[in-house]
Amino acid sequence: MNVGADSGHSDRAWPVYRELLNGGRLADRVKHAAAAVHDCHLCGNDCGIDRTEGSGPCRIADVVYVASYGPHHGEESVLRGWRGSGTIFFSGCNLHCVYCQNHDISQHRMGSPVTAGDLAAMMLWLEEQGCHNINLVSPTHVAAHIVPSLVLAVQAGLMAPIVYNTGGYDGSQALELMNGLVDIYMPDAKYSDAKVAQRLSSVDDYPAVNRAALREMHQQVGDLQIDGRGLARRGLLVRHLVLPGGLAGTTDVTRFLARELSIDTYVNLMAQYRPAYHARHCVDADTPLARPVTSDEYQEAYRAARRAGLHRFDEAHARLWR
Repeated sequence: MNVGADSGHSDRAWPVYRELLNGGRLADRVKHAAAAVHDCHLCGNDCGIDRTEGSGPCRIADVVYVASYGPHHGEESVLRGWRGSGTIFFSGCNLHCVYCQNHDISQHRMGSPVTAGDLAAMMLWLEEQGCHNINLVSPTHVAAHIVPSLVLAVQAGLMAPIVYNTGGYDGSQALELMNGLVDIYMPDAKYSDAKVAQRLSSVDDYPAVNRAALREMHQQVGDLQIDGRGLARRGLLVRHLVLPGGLAGTTDVTRFLARELSIDTYVNLMAQYRPAYHARHCVDADTPLARPVTSDEYQEAYRAARRAGLHRFDEAHARLWR
């Protein structure tokens, strides 16, 4: 039985990737991942580069760098629970956001190179620490490298759900590789305006790529299912960072989520924007990123989401603003 969002719980006892293991299909997934390394279309940049020869906009070639890993208690309540979400932060990124709060990791390849075995061992260690899930942070550009690592971990007995924590600029190649391996997709939905996306993240097709990715993610895993302990077990959780001056296009983003995905989409409407990286220099009227989001701006964003029909919000991140 697969319990839906309205019931508030799920009796799913194991992660979806065990089904691929039991069906003997993990070996084929590893082959597809190896092919993707040589013809990379993992993200919206669609560069087609042979990663064994060089790198594209992500600046990561055929070696995965991990900046840090460990139990994280600052994620959404349905992920962190009481023992934390088992985060693995990958270096590099397919986006170049001027306000990135993790720019030392995303833009400067901070971290250490790891093998497939190293990465599998990290997953197993996080599970041993009691983490409720394995949270892959910024995984898109290394999705092809994650697959063999995950297979090794699964074969060694991994049972924790996999969270795919992405900036939302994911190509179909990455999502095909992740289909049946990921229990919880957690993408950003950053912008509704392509010109704003170009100005702030250096990609001019973010809305189109993002919406195609969100549709595919929702098709794969459905609305977020939460078990009787309050933990996410499977489904889609969308993050939307409210930006100063309405730059994120919250009204259009939330309308899309409600109308084209589901009014039961679980959303973290994030209020924590602060100037970081190059944002402190963005002071013109069209790009007011040198200041935090105001309470009024956040409240208007929340009202827009409610008007769109959305009703499932991560309250712990937002209650102080309303």
